[in-house]
Amino acid sequence: MVRTQHRTRLVTLVSTLLLAGLLPAADAGATAPATVPVCTGDRLHVPGAERVVAHCPDDLTTAGLLPLGLTNPADYDRLHASNTAAPSPVPGVQLDGYFPDTSTTNTNNGWNHDSQFVIRLPKRWNGGLVVAGPPGLRRQYANDRIISDQVLARGFAYAATDKGNTGPELYRDGTEPGDAIMEWHLRFTQLTLAARRAAARHYGRPAARTYAAGLSAAGYLVRRQLERFPHLYTGGIDWNGLLLTRDEPGLLAHLPTALRAYPRWERQEPGAAEAMYAAGYPKGSEVLWKAHYLTQWDLLQRVFREELDPEYDGAAEAGTPFCPEGTGAGCDTDYDYASRPGRVHDTVERASLTGRIGRPLITVQGTLDAMLPISRTGDVYSSMVDDAGRGALHRYYRIQDGTHTDGFHDLAPGTVRPMLPCFTAAFDALVAWTTRGAVPPPGRTVPRPADGTAGGCGL
Repeated sequence: MVRTQHRTRLVTLVSTLLLAGLLPAADAGATAPATVPVCTGDRLHVPGAERVVAHCPDDLTTAGLLPLGLTNPADYDRLHASNTAAPSPVPGVQLDGYFPDTSTTNTNNGWNHDSQFVIRLPKRWNGGLVVAGPPGLRRQYANDRIISDQVLARGFAYAATDKGNTGPELYRDGTEPGDAIMEWHLRFTQLTLAARRAAARHYGRPAARTYAAGLSAAGYLVRRQLERFPHLYTGGIDWNGLLLTRDEPGLLAHLPTALRAYPRWERQEPGAAEAMYAAGYPKGSEVLWKAHYLTQWDLLQRVFREELDPEYDGAAEAGTPFCPEGTGAGCDTDYDYASRPGRVHDTVERASLTGRIGRPLITVQGTLDAMLPISRTGDVYSSMVDDAGRGALHRYYRIQDGTHTDGFHDLAPGTVRPMLPCFTAAFDALVAWTTRGAVPPPGRTVPRPADGTAGGCGL
């Protein structure tokens, strides 16, 4: 969506989705690769979608879809450790498509159209559905190795959205500051409603349970879905979730410190390490800092700041990459959220979390997270849930030596522990909690296996 059209469309679409059901059924029309069976039938459509293409591969897991061009490895690059095992093949149906939208940042499937989604319906279905969004600026296939493969192997149907805008210029989407982020929540809700209807039509019975799941920015979406629309879900699991509140604005608060202190730390200047630690970056994560500085901290600070506070750099868009400390006004390295006008804080509050979850939620976060420091994110949200009187619905597991994404295990295998085993253990615990009443153990720090290996995660 372009900003001049976004607000009216948001109000209209929310009303349509939540009050009047879904939009008209999709027109299924696309040409599939000759080697991939194309599915047909009146049960293979997604309510509200503008376009849907259905395929019936022998294997819905990443290993089976990659040779057929039904996933995009660029979406999930470096989100998983290289030694991540592939599950056994899962035959079924894959539905690719998009909802009406006017923004065009997502190039997957050659569509140049945002609000794309993927829905996977396994032949052997356990009656459950998992809905996910992508981390960061990524697209709908981002979770294929870390979430889709895992839940499909357990018999769940799976659906994922691109959040309605992607890439480093997502801030161009919408009318007002924060609109692009607010669309993320809308698209997650939209897909949940549509996927539930699509699964019920396909299988001839409704899903018995629906779970929200997500990493990083999508973990933030999971939390807000359980706060705002708990009736749509049986429970949720968030993995290293982003935190946004008026007083704890996440990336806008701790990334400027990192952008200022890291170059001084690399030059071994006095006080630089202490500044990093004071901002929340954990001791022991130092080996990860250079990679984060070069590929994540600067980019994400500028993108999120432009989305939430575009006035800061005037007519410029997303600042100047790697501007040196002391550059002054318009330099995101020098950004100070606390001193910004009240309207900026109001924008952040609009997208904020409250901790008032209405369904069981399990949070897992790595103690060596160098993107979203655990003391500034997971620890804070856990306290928010407790303060809101919802602690009985929450379990928070701090994963010793886990970091933001498992791809960093390949960079520092002696330091970083892959978190995927902990995510799957937490997901299984969530299912047992919500179906059999098996209450998970109290939240705690989950130690690395005694032999120092990467695998295993006993919650």
